[in-house]
Amino acid sequence: MDQKTAFEELYKRHYNKVLRLCLGYVAGDQNLALDLVQEVFIKVWEHWDSFKGNSQRSTWLYRITVNTCLQQLRHHKKYQKTSIDILDKEVVVEESQNRENQFVQLYSCISKLNKENKTILLLELEGIPQQEIATIIGIQNNALRTRLNRIKSSLTKCVNNENI
Repeated sequence: MDQKTAFEELYKRHYNKVLRLCLGYVAGDQNLALDLVQEVFIKVWEHWDSFKGNSQRSTWLYRITVNTCLQQLRHHKKYQKTSIDILDKEVVVEESQNRENQFVQLYSCISKLNKENKTILLLELEGIPQQEIATIIGIQNNALRTRLNRIKSSLTKCVNNENI
C-alpha cells in the first residue's frame, strides 16, 4: 500500500478520535480543536517516513496528537482553564442547556487534571487499549490502572462539586 492510500485510511479511521481527544484538551473549543486536528494530520503526513514501526501506527498518531495539544496549551495558557463563554449561547430547549452545562462541568473538571492524567483519561475515553495507553505515556500497565482509578475518583469528586 502506498503512503497516500495508507494515510487516507489512517485519517478516515482515526479522525473522529483525534478530534475528540483535541476537544478534551481545549475545553470543548470546536474551532481550536479542528485547527489542532489539521495540524496533527499535517505532522503525520510530513513525518510519515520517520515512523519506526515499534508500535502500531495509531499509537504513533495518538502520541503526535497528545504532543500537539500539549504544545498548544503551553503556548496559550488561557485554554487550560475552561471558558464559561460556552454557557452564553442561547439554547432554545432547556434540556439542551442542561446537557451543555454538564459538558462544561465535565470539561472544567478534566482541565483541572495535570497534563499526564488528562492524556490518560482522554485516551481511555476514546477506547484506546490500556496497554497502548501505557506505551504512549511511558509507564507500566499496572501503574496505568492505578492512575485511572485515582483519576476517576478525583473526577467524580469534582463533578459532584467537591474539591479535586
